[in-house]
Amino acid sequence: QVQLVESGGGLMQAGGSLSLSCAASGRRLSMYDMGWFRQAPGKEREFVAAINRSGGITNYADSVKGRFTISRDNAKNTVYLQMNSLKSEDTAVYYCAARLADWAQYEYWGRGTQVTVSS
Repeated sequence: QVQLVESGGGLMQAGGSLSLSCAASGRRLSMYDMGWFRQAPGKEREFVAAINRSGGITNYADSVKGRFTISRDNAKNTVYLQMNSLKSEDTAVYYCAARLADWAQYEYWGRGTQVTVSS
């Protein structure tokens, strides 16, 4: 099975940018559709962005559309989330996740990385 490790979180002022990475090991990342999710304190985990195995298809939550960009480099076994124009409401723990098909549940999850946006 694949193991996922997120990195790149931190503290940023509103309006700034952060780039998250999700490194995969154990299996080739190209086997999986990938997603980013987030969970803010006291709230349920929510979908942020997803990308298919080839990287040709992406989709985003309305709340981040136009500000966040998901991408992947299968040769480096890494998925990225570029976050621009950050808002305080983007503060959350961000998780990457993997699934074997677009009809399947996300089965594999990383431990998350904290993103804090100060206003």
